[in-house]
Amino acid sequence: MGDFLRQTRESSLNNLKLQIAAAIRSHVAQYHLGDIETTTLMCCETISTKQKKGLFGKAMVIETAVILTPHWLIWATAEGNQTPFVHSAKLSNIQIQDYETSKTHKLIPDSGLIISGLRTDAVDLGSIFIGFGSEPAAQKFRRLLMEQLM
Repeated sequence: MGDFLRQTRESSLNNLKLQIAAAIRSHVAQYHLGDIETTTLMCCETISTKQKKGLFGKAMVIETAVILTPHWLIWATAEGNQTPFVHSAKLSNIQIQDYETSKTHKLIPDSGLIISGLRTDAVDLGSIFIGFGSEPAAQKFRRLLMEQLM
């Protein structure tokens, strides 16, 4: 694996860290994404821990929550106590690639998904990496997401 140790577990919006859940709810309201409380197909939380390397290296913990609904993919990321960044994308506007099948994986081994397409809060196409652990919850989330895209 790369620099991060990732652990993914299944969760719910109500069980996420309060700050992350509030940021997701605010984003959902701002972009009129509907009632995700009742339409969520699955919610996962990944804790990514980067170990300190070298004299000037810095240890860090990043929390990522990912929510899948029949029409939306919503993800929030927060490092430590910083304000979470929340993004979303309509499933019909994105493509998904397993990071492990990408060319970059050979240079930087890791585990997760590359999301490409148009985010709700963007005007241009883009790509983003969402890290996942190898736990059953991560595999289940990937499978459900791929099924929704078919």
